[in-house]
Amino acid sequence: MSDMSTTTIESDSVTPEALAHLGEGHIAYVKQVRSEDVPGLFPEAPKIAPGLKLFALHAADGTPIMLTDSREAAVANAWSNELQAVSVH
Repeated sequence: MSDMSTTTIESDSVTPEALAHLGEGHIAYVKQVRSEDVPGLFPEAPKIAPGLKLFALHAADGTPIMLTDSREAAVANAWSNELQAVSVH
């Protein structure tokens, strides 16, 4: 069995500014999105048919990096850019 440690941060001890920069340059997050949400996240993306489940990769600060139709492709892109991918539900 592996030893997994976690860190707990009290919400009063972290400023919103510090939280916004947490993981910057090292962490990216993968989030499942609907094709209807794409224009708001990726304004430059071509028109996509409604009703599709897609995956968006974002930098830790929320900046969109890429959009794909598979979670695996989003994670692979993060790894290829030396980013640790985490999932957001």
